[in-house]
Amino acid sequence: VQLVVSGGGLVYAGGSLRLSCAASGSSFSSYVMGWFRQAPGKERDMVSAIRWNGGNTYYADSALGRFTISGDNDKNTVYLQINSLKPEDTAVYYCVAKRGYGSNWYLLRGYDYWGQGTQVTVSS
Repeated sequence: VQLVVSGGGLVYAGGSLRLSCAASGSSFSSYVMGWFRQAPGKERDMVSAIRWNGGNTYYADSALGRFTISGDNDKNTVYLQINSLKPEDTAVYYCVAKRGYGSNWYLLRGYDYWGQGTQVTVSS
């Protein structure tokens, strides 16, 4: 399984970004795919996840209202739309995937596959 991440960059506070995670190497219908981020000097935090089969979505409290996760089955790609960006959103964002259900989606250790990170920098 390969996860290829794109879409990071430098934006001003209040702006938006869409991160993409293109998956290959398997049938992902039984997978949960998610995003986590790691800010400098801080722990990794799961942000959001989606289960391909059924489309259930999950969000951390910090992501509610500004983050939207979605998937394109035809492209095997998961997106993370981030609106109203804040300086505290500055972090490296990673895409992850695992087989199974969405329970415990927020536990990073449960994910088997990781993509490379993409830097998101929000300037005030």
